[in-house]
Order: sequence, then structure tokens, then C-alpha cells
Amino acid sequence: MEIAIDTSVVVGILTQRDTWHQQATALWQAIKKQGHTPIYFDCVIAEAASVSVRRLSEQRQAQQIDALLQRLQMEFTSNELTWILPDVPRLYPDIIDLMRHSGGELNFHDALIALACRERNIPVIASFDSDFDRLPWLRRFAQPSDVQRN
Repeated sequence: MEIAIDTSVVVGILTQRDTWHQQATALWQAIKKQGHTPIYFDCVIAEAASVSVRRLSEQRQAQQIDALLQRLQMEFTSNELTWILPDVPRLYPDIIDLMRHSGGELNFHDALIALACRERNIPVIASFDSDFDRLPWLRRFAQPSDVQRN
């Protein structure tokens, strides 16, 4: 089964000091151990890179930025990414509509990710963001036990 990997999980995987590091790593390993296929969207990797670099800069740890970006490129190569940003012009009205109907709970990227999952028949997202729970076409895995039950 294909499972989209959300930004919070990627940041947790990349950043040992992140609040979600242990849970993200365990979730990611469970997904791979069960033989599922992780799907990495381009916008997720872009957002994870931006968040991780900004946090290092804010924590005055700029010397770690290069190592983090090298790890990002090694773990998530451009050949492994699913490119959905080119879909934005076509999906733009649907993204805005989904944001509107979520009462503002889904941001632009999350709406894009959700619609990309629906279009590609990806039934699950690995995320710590409960806003995805409101979508009838998408299940959310947040714990390794979620993966093992399926």
C-alpha cells in the first residue's frame, strides 16, 4: 500500500531534537518494515527543508544546516519524489474549496496533499496533523501500531 508522508514526519525523521523525532522514526520504520511504499510529495520535502533550516537558524545552530541538507538529499532524492506542485494551477479552485469547507483547518499545502492523495488513490497519510482526520478519503497513521493493524 502507498502511504503519503507528511511534513511533520519528515521533519521528525531529519531532526533529532524535534519533538516528534522518536515517533516519526518509529512510524517511518514501521511503514517500511510492513512493506508499504512511502510517497514523498515535492511540496512536503520543500516545506520540511524550510522548517528544519529555519529551526536550526533560530537555535543558532547554522553550522548544522549543511549536514541536514545533505541528509535530506540522501534520504529523499529527486527521483523518489512525486511532483505535485505542477498540479496546482489545475487544482487551485479545489484547493481553495477544500480549505473553505474545512473551516480553515486545512492550509493550502495540506489541501493540495489531500487532493493529490485522492487523485492518486493513496489511501493513507503518515502525519501528526489531525486536520487530515476530517477527510473521508484519507486515513491517518500517527503511531507504529496504526501501521501494524493494517
